[in-house]
Amino acid sequence: MLEYSLIHEADDRLKKRVRRTELIHSHYFTEKTGTPVFLKCENLQRTGSFKIRGALNFMTAQPRARLEKGVITASAGNHAQGVAFSADLLGVKAMVFMPESTPPQKVFATRDYGAEVVLTGKNFDEAYAAALLTQKETGALFVHPFDDPLVMAGQGTIGLEILEQLPDLGTILVPIGGGGLIAGIASAIKESHPRVRIIGVESVAAPSMHGSLQRGKITEMPLKVSLADGIAVKRVGKNTFPIIRELVDEVVLVEEEEIAQAIVSLLERSKLLVEGAGAVTLAAILNDKVDALRGKTVCLLSGGNIDVKTISIVVERGLLASGRYLKLKVELDDVPGSLARLSADIAETRANISLITHDRRSKSLPIGKTEVLLELETRGFEHIRETVDYLDKRGYGLEVLK
Repeated sequence: MLEYSLIHEADDRLKKRVRRTELIHSHYFTEKTGTPVFLKCENLQRTGSFKIRGALNFMTAQPRARLEKGVITASAGNHAQGVAFSADLLGVKAMVFMPESTPPQKVFATRDYGAEVVLTGKNFDEAYAAALLTQKETGALFVHPFDDPLVMAGQGTIGLEILEQLPDLGTILVPIGGGGLIAGIASAIKESHPRVRIIGVESVAAPSMHGSLQRGKITEMPLKVSLADGIAVKRVGKNTFPIIRELVDEVVLVEEEEIAQAIVSLLERSKLLVEGAGAVTLAAILNDKVDALRGKTVCLLSGGNIDVKTISIVVERGLLASGRYLKLKVELDDVPGSLARLSADIAETRANISLITHDRRSKSLPIGKTEVLLELETRGFEHIRETVDYLDKRGYGLEVLK
């Protein structure tokens, strides 16, 4: 188990070095869910995520001699930046192993903090294995991204902050990757507030903690590509697992479309830019993944490091998931006026054409026909049904695309 005193020691070390992030009451999400919802904004933390807390606490707790050969780590992105920033602050050399699929924004940011970045492996676990081999060769100090007491204690300082900001906390939802974040927070909160309900959230694409808890032992789970790349690990920590099994009340899973919709909702309603791993907590409550939320509820937004390319994909998926976007394929007679008539009929539905592609050369089309691909802005699922029904009654051959 994680000693409570370690969290308070971490709090003393970090007070002047990390940001005491805001806890924001969301009127919109409160009204939408019927539960008082608060957002803990670690996406506004230095380096853009909570990871700096664990990395900096671990490194500042070490005798200077242990840092002389530098530090080494593996990360999907956020821990990399935390280690790189901390190493730069302490004047220590850092080498970071990251998966080849890591978003460029996270790679560039890590290099900007002065670390040497090695891109290797298809996922975090493969990058982690490569980092361990290099650590043995160099003798550098390995900074584990989650499975170390000092790292967990650093992350646990978030729990102390939340209790100061919201003493009558009822429920907190926390993202789970390897488990260091929720293990630290649960240890901090349950010590003095044992009745607070603590809910962990994972993506369906990376359910390593959920699967391990179901089986009663640490179990390696297969990974799929996920918007929540920051919490995509095959195997949870051997030190984090027993803490979570004892202190965390429930672990739930969210779908990719639900994560995308949560990111868009945070952008639109709270003006907060949050990465996929940070948005899973809000996705869980917006999609009723947790039964009977109790009292004032905190969604931990663990990070905001998302690149521009991913934002564009996420916004489109989020709009599709919320009925704000409709893709159609329509087959028309290839005669003058057909496209103009289709446009006029769409205008009658009050949908807005954002993109239109007109193709009469496809081999799959019969002679005398043309194919039109449309992307429409809509006002929700009811508006989509009205639009499709109206065009269908007007005699168009339609196919709704996903």
